[in-house]
Amino acid sequence: MSYIWRIAVATALTVTLALPAQARGLIRDPDIEHALGELARPVLNAAGLSPGQVRIMVIDDSSLNAFIVDNRHIFIHSGMLLKLDSPAQVQAVIAHEAAHIQNGHIARRLQSAQAASSISGLGIALALAAAASGADGRTASGLALGVAGSANRVFMSHTRAEESSADASGLRYMMRAGVDPKAFIDVLNIFRGQELLSETRQDPYARTHPLSRDRLRAVSALADAAKTATPPQDAAYWFARATGKLSAFTRAPAWTLRRVADSPTEDIRLMREAIAYHRKPDTRRAMAAIDRLAALRPGDPFVHELRGQILLESRQANAAVAAYKRATDLAPGNALVMGGYGRALLAAGNASAARSVLEQARARDFRDASILRDLAVAYAKTGDPGLASVVTAERYALLGRFDDALVHAKRAEGLVPRGSRAGLRAQDVISAAESALRQRR
Repeated sequence: MSYIWRIAVATALTVTLALPAQARGLIRDPDIEHALGELARPVLNAAGLSPGQVRIMVIDDSSLNAFIVDNRHIFIHSGMLLKLDSPAQVQAVIAHEAAHIQNGHIARRLQSAQAASSISGLGIALALAAAASGADGRTASGLALGVAGSANRVFMSHTRAEESSADASGLRYMMRAGVDPKAFIDVLNIFRGQELLSETRQDPYARTHPLSRDRLRAVSALADAAKTATPPQDAAYWFARATGKLSAFTRAPAWTLRRVADSPTEDIRLMREAIAYHRKPDTRRAMAAIDRLAALRPGDPFVHELRGQILLESRQANAAVAAYKRATDLAPGNALVMGGYGRALLAAGNASAARSVLEQARARDFRDASILRDLAVAYAKTGDPGLASVVTAERYALLGRFDDALVHAKRAEGLVPRGSRAGLRAQDVISAAESALRQRR
C-alpha cells in the first residue's frame, strides 16, 4: 500500500465514522457544472489557478455553505447558490475559496484531518491527491473509496487569521477579474450576527468561516477602496442558467411555473418550463418546451442532454439515445453527458455499446455513483459478473456503505483473476471497508 494511499484511507476512515442517517450527495448536472465553471473562470485565472483543474461542484443541501477539502475542487451547497442574488456574489464565494487553495490553507486542513470526529453532508469528499499528482485511474479511484461525507467543523474550519488572509486575496482576485468587490460584503452580511446564535442554529458557513466585526470592517474598507469593476461578460447569463436549472429541479414545479416569465432569456425560460412540466409530470408540454429549446439552441450540448434525460425518464429509450448521441458529439469529453448516453443505451437494450461508453465515462470521472451503477449493469448484461461486482463494490464504498462494499468486493475476488487490475481494485475496496468497519465497532 503506497504512502499516499495510506494517508487517504486514514483520512477517509476518520471522516466517515459518524455519518448522518440521510447524508446528502452531490448534484451532478453537466449544464450546471459548466455554467459555474464559466462564472469561476475569470476569478480562477486571476488567482493563478487553472480553470481546467479546479472544478465547482454542488452539494444537495439547503443550508448555506461553501468549502474546500483539496486543491482541485470548490464545493458549494445548493442552498447557498439559491440564496445568492447575483453572479458577483457567487464569484465572491469562489474567490474566497480559491484564496484558501492558493494560500496553502488546505495543507493545514489535511494535517488536522485525523482530528475530525463527525460528518455532515457530501457523499464523497477527498478523491484528489492522486489526481493532483497525475496518478492513474486505479489509484485515484482508490483514494475515493470510503470517503462519504463533507468534513466537519474540526476538519474544515479556518482560523480567523486564515479568513483575513483569504479575504484580502479573494478581493484582489475579484478586482483583477473585473468583479465588483462589494459583492463580497453582501455575502458576508448574510451571515452577520450568526455567531450570536447557538451552534445548532448557525449555517455551516458561519461555523467554518468565523466572521468577526473586525473582519467585516476590514473587508468593507478594502472593498470601498477598490475601483468600480466592470462585470465579466456573460456572467449574468451563466448565473441565471445555473440557478434557474438548479431551482427547477429542486423546487416544486408549481413554484417554477409561476416564475418562468421572469427568466432573463428565452432559452432559460424554456429550459425551466421543460423541467417543471417533466416533473409534474406532463410529458406532452415538457417535450413541446424542450423541442422549442433545441430549435433555438441546436448546437448546445446541454440542451440535447436535457432532452435525452426527459425522453429517457419518459420511457422513450430509442429517442433518448439519439438525443444523448447528439449531446455527446457536441461535448465529447464530458463524462456526465457520456454517462447519460450509456444509460440510454442500456435502456434501449444495447448493453455492449453502453459498456464501452460507460467505461470511457468512468475513466474521466470516477466520482459519479450513477455511472458506476450503470456500468455494473452493463458488465452483468455482457457476461462479466466479476467486473460487475468490482464496480458495485466501488460504488458502495464511494457511498460509505462498507458492509455492502465488502460483500461485493469479496465476491469479485472469486470471479476475477488474482493479481489482475480488477483483482487489485477489489483488494483496495476490501482493505478500506474492513478498516472502516473496525473503526465503527
